[in-house]
Amino acid sequence: MNILTTDNVIKRFDKFTALSGVSLEIAEGSIFGLLGPNGAGKTTLIRIINQITAPDEGSVTFKGERLQPKHIGLIGYLPEERGLYKKMKVGEQALYLAQLKGISKHDAVTRLKFWFEKFEITSWWNKKVEELSKGMQQKIQFVTTIIHEPELLIFDEPFSGFDPINANLLKTEILNLKKNGATVIFSTHNMESVEEICDDIALINNSRKVLDGKVHDIKQQYKDNTYEIEFNGTFNKMAASLTAEYEIVKIEPRNGNQNLTIKLVNDLTTNELIQRMMAFGNIVSFRESVPKMNDIFIRVVNEAKAAEKAE
Repeated sequence: MNILTTDNVIKRFDKFTALSGVSLEIAEGSIFGLLGPNGAGKTTLIRIINQITAPDEGSVTFKGERLQPKHIGLIGYLPEERGLYKKMKVGEQALYLAQLKGISKHDAVTRLKFWFEKFEITSWWNKKVEELSKGMQQKIQFVTTIIHEPELLIFDEPFSGFDPINANLLKTEILNLKKNGATVIFSTHNMESVEEICDDIALINNSRKVLDGKVHDIKQQYKDNTYEIEFNGTFNKMAASLTAEYEIVKIEPRNGNQNLTIKLVNDLTTNELIQRMMAFGNIVSFRESVPKMNDIFIRVVNEAKAAEKAE
């Protein structure tokens, strides 16, 4: 079941089109990566989901109903630009924000105490926000975003300002939220994080959706019959034996062996390549090269730009 669906959403600001016919399906209980270059339209879409603004055309559906004000309480939003009050004490502000989301003071104190202890930040309760580092403030805002246990969470660059240890802590908590039934929309430029935690993604470029699907399926789709091989043997003779049917993309000597990246062409099989190489030495390791999401991101965006120029 989809928790959120956008159908042909269009949003214009005067003569500028921020979103042009964007349709998405976000499955309940998934982590959905919303990707794209700066200015692509991601923030506009997030604002529409949060009902900060409305689409000019198209529709947004939440749990089978047209998106309405009553759904706001079921959504938690951590924006890229943080919004804590600098002069307020941390605990006072967290309690205030929790109560704004409809939680009683008693329940808010109980929940905040749990999260402050979990994140080992109880000593910050009486400090002013301005006394905290950017990463510390991020932890506080993360807690205030999830405190009302929303069904849909939207995180916009959630790891900004975090060191690797705290970034990993937050990733673990996001995965735990999914495990406990929450759905997450995750907007980031960090493609490594996308590979680690996202089930599905959509890539928006210049207001249009140019790619979407499951992360695993997309990576398989963009494979190009390339293999990474560690070879030990008579390299020059082996390389000379490879005809135009094989393309050696890269060679890196390592620990007395040769690390090769080889691309197969003309529908040749890996068995044929292995047999050819084994005639001149040993294959220490052999694995298919699957493209990284970062490489796919760059490729798809560049292809989209080229297509637009050709129109």
